[in-house]
Order: sequence, then structure tokens, then C-alpha cells
Amino acid sequence: MRSIKDLKIEGKRVFIRCDFNVPQDEFGNITDDRRIRSALQTIRYCIDRDCKVILASHFGRPKGVGFEEEYSLSAVAKRLNTLLKIKNNFYLAKDVVGEDAMEKAASLEGGDVLLLENLRFEAGETKDDAALAKALASMADVYINDAFGACHRKHASIYAITEHFDADHKAAGFLMSKEINFFQKVIDNPVRPFVAVVGGSKVSGKLQALVNLIQKVDKVIIGGGMAFTFLKAQGYEIGKSLVEDDLIEEAKTIMEEAKVRGVKFYLPVDIVVAHEFSEHATMKFLPAQEIPADWMGLDVGPASSRLFREVLNDAQTIIWNGPMGVYEMDKFSKGSILMSHNIAQSHATTIVGGGDTADVAQRAGDVEEMTFVSTGGGASLELIEGKVLPGIEALK
Repeated sequence: MRSIKDLKIEGKRVFIRCDFNVPQDEFGNITDDRRIRSALQTIRYCIDRDCKVILASHFGRPKGVGFEEEYSLSAVAKRLNTLLKIKNNFYLAKDVVGEDAMEKAASLEGGDVLLLENLRFEAGETKDDAALAKALASMADVYINDAFGACHRKHASIYAITEHFDADHKAAGFLMSKEINFFQKVIDNPVRPFVAVVGGSKVSGKLQALVNLIQKVDKVIIGGGMAFTFLKAQGYEIGKSLVEDDLIEEAKTIMEEAKVRGVKFYLPVDIVVAHEFSEHATMKFLPAQEIPADWMGLDVGPASSRLFREVLNDAQTIIWNGPMGVYEMDKFSKGSILMSHNIAQSHATTIVGGGDTADVAQRAGDVEEMTFVSTGGGASLELIEGKVLPGIEALK
């Protein structure tokens, strides 16, 4: 797969597929602009080479029937323009492949930047529509995919569009190359001991990733809601905690596989429990074996955090995907925050994958201490699972 550095792009029209799907508060203010900042290197590289730059991204889940105010990229455009600080013109199109977008794209001068409106305003985007892909491709001479967070989706601006560019005119941007490089190198050739920290609410979303990781790592730490499926598989009472009963046999198989391979498998030894799912609920710390039948586990306890810190002490490579509890509630965020601190303070190569996990690291103030924070949640998980991602396949 080629990188943008391998192409001759000087003075050309360059279409860059970005991932500007950033979180906003109820007033439409961007609360985390990491994905916008991550795209700056590729955009500036093109501007410095006098390219006419066309940017495209999705945002949220509009109905795909035209413009919707709440899903407009106008807030992204303002932030991006502020961060880029370019002397040339910066435009936001009123549509995706309509009259306004086509006119603005045709009139770009070298160093100008045009941001198209939300790609998902076109129903054909999520259907990998050939006509939409052709219209998008007609705007540019070169195609760059820098949207790692969306490259696990077979969408028109990621997959079908690449058919309109030959090998010398399509490549990965700097962010995309960096993401793939980190994940593939670390998973295929890690410095050992290699530790996987896997959390989040459900086993089902991470089952294949766990199956794949068990074959590659030396230790696995399980936290978050998914831990209760494993605890129940061991015969423990888990009360009203989140559990996937249909995956208990798979959980047993994963633990058995870890045992056979000599992979050390760690589950929480104590749990923060509450009688209801609420910030104001009464809480207490209990051993994992003693959860009352009418209480639920919402975070790992302090003894688990100390145990996990010891497990990470000798790690040389750590991959972390998923929080340790309901980190959105302050009362149940301590386990996730401590895990972030413990990973950040290790001497290992540390890779944080997944939106929630990156959010925890951000809240804990540890982002700068991590070796690499991925911008792709689903994409990074599928890469760990060993799947071929459409966005990567299309650039080969």
C-alpha cells in the first residue's frame, strides 16, 4: 500500500477522505478535536505542495435524504480553519456532489481548501454507490484515504471511489499509514512480554479480537462489563451485572485456550457494586465472589487496580481497548482512570484503541504519555481480529 509520500502530487487536485466524526455537546460545540488535529499533517503536506485540496468526511448518522442542520460539518469547518491557519482560501460547500460543491471544487487555486458537506447526506455513501463514487472522483486527480476510523466500512468514499484512480494516484495519508503500521507491527512482531487489556461492556463486540489476541499475547487483563460473563463462566454469582448468557461457553473456551497456551489470564478480584445504575446509588467494594443477587457491578475495585498494576510492571508492549467500568459516571470511573495511569506510567510501547478508551486516557490526562492513541474504534478492533479492512484493501 502506497503512502502519500510515494505520489507526485505537486499542483494537483487532491481528494482527502478524512474522519471528522467528532463528539459535540448539546450546543453543537466540539468537545474533542483529536480526529481533526490528526488529519492536519496530511492536509498541510498537500497545501505546501500547492495542491487544490478537497476534504470529505461523514458525521453522525443522518437519514441520507439531504441536508440536516444538526449533522452539518459547519462546526468542524470553523475548528479546522482555525487549526490550519492557512493564507489561502478555505471553503465549506453547501452540498456533497451538488452544484455548489462542483463549482467550488472547479474554481480552487493552489493551496485552497474545500470541505464538502457531510458525505452521509447522500444515501449512496453507505451503500457504496458507484454513481456517487464517480461524482466524488471527478473532482480530483489524486485520492488519499486518511480516515482510518472509517476504513472498516465499505462506503462509496472509501471503497468504490478508488476504482477511478490508478495505483499512481491513490494512497494512504500519514495518519492511516501510522495506524496500520502500529497495529500490524505490534501484533505481528511485539516486544515481549506483550499484555492485552480488554474492557468495555460486551464480550460479543470483542470476541473475535480476544480469540486472535490469545494466540499472540503473554497476558490478558479483562475488565468492564464483559468481565461478568467470564466470572459467571467460573460459577460466581454476579447479581444484576451485565452478562451475555449465550456467550458463557465461548468465555470458557477462551479461558481454556489461554491455559493451554500458557497465557496468564486476569479477571477482577474485587468489584464496585451498586443497587441501581445511577450516579447517586449507594455503592460498596466487595470481592468478586460476593456480589449480592440484587446488586450490580459497575467498576473494578481497588484491589483489582493494584493487581493489574503488578501485571503491567514487566510489560514491554501493551494494547488497551475498552474501559474498566462505567467511566462516564464519576463514582464508577476510578478503575478506568487508574488503568490509564498504570499504562501511561509503564515503560512499554502503549497503544490505546477505541473511542471510549481514548476518552478515558484524555480524562485521565495521560494521552501525551501513551505511545499511540488510535482514532479508530471499530477499525482498530477489526485489525486486531485479523480482518481485511475494505479501506486498506482498496488501496493495495
